[in-house]
Parts: sequence; C-alpha cells; structure tokens
Amino acid sequence: MTDTQDTPETAIPPSDTPPDRLSVNPRSEFHDWELLRRGVGIRFNGAERTNVEEYCISEGWIRVAAGKSLDRKGNPLTIKLSGSVEAWYKS
Repeated sequence: MTDTQDTPETAIPPSDTPPDRLSVNPRSEFHDWELLRRGVGIRFNGAERTNVEEYCISEGWIRVAAGKSLDRKGNPLTIKLSGSVEAWYKS
C-alpha cells in the first residue's frame, strides 16, 4: 500500500514569486497568512514601502493607511495609490 499524502520529501516547494494580489486584512479574500509570514517586500515607484495594506501588481496599485484615521468599525482608512509595483520575498 502506497501513501499518497505529501511528505516533507515530496512536498512541492513554494514559488519564488509572490502572488499578483495580497492583503494583510484577514477578512479579505486575498489574505494569505503563510505568504505574509514568509515576508513580502514591496517597491512602489522605485521606493521600498513598509506600510502597504494591500497591493496588486497587474493593476499597478497599492493601498496604504491614511494617517491614524479609523473607520466606524475600527479599521484604518486607506488610500489607493497608482504606479509601478514590484513584490519579492524577503527571506
């Protein structure tokens, strides 16, 4: 009898390219804790950004918090900035 479950030796290694779209908000459909835990770096218009809430490479935008403002549910208000977006894994 053969075991069909993935073992550490046969597991597929993670891709070296981050997804096209990713969000840090756990309620978003684009949230992926395993990828975020790996560490994703974002370069927007040539400058590295550390305050990105969500990004989309193909559409060319990022969402960043607008100061310390919160919405009525306690989430940070975000603004959408358009430009060139690059993403990479930090580790």
